[in-house]
Amino acid sequence: MIWGKLDFLLVDLPPGTGDSPLTVMQSLPVQGVVIVSSPQDLAHMVVRKAINMVRKLDIPIYGIVENMSFMQCPHCGEAVEIFGSRPGLDDYQGIPRLGEILLDPNLSRICDGGVVEFYSDQKISKIVEKLLLKVNNE
Repeated sequence: MIWGKLDFLLVDLPPGTGDSPLTVMQSLPVQGVVIVSSPQDLAHMVVRKAINMVRKLDIPIYGIVENMSFMQCPHCGEAVEIFGSRPGLDDYQGIPRLGEILLDPNLSRICDGGVVEFYSDQKISKIVEKLLLKVNNE
């Protein structure tokens, strides 16, 4: 194996239920899935289809994360919901909500610089903690 012995391998799949996600989930020894959505209604519709596919494959869903939930105003700190009022992720048939990730220009700069491992955010740290607890208890 190219990577050697791994504790985790995260695979970022395209949204939806197309051939790519289905092939990956059928080809790799997937132990669990984290669903990621953005705040738009259309994204939530696609997520519901993906959840149904994952459930049909009998793969555990560890939780759901909302990406680009809001942006924090750099002047006053107020949360600005760029995509409008968020419909919320609490209606996903018992799937635990792991948290939300804000739209952060600093993260974009760090990613563009190739040093994403140096990014630190309390919300992401809490999501990782919840996910590790869930994975270690399965």
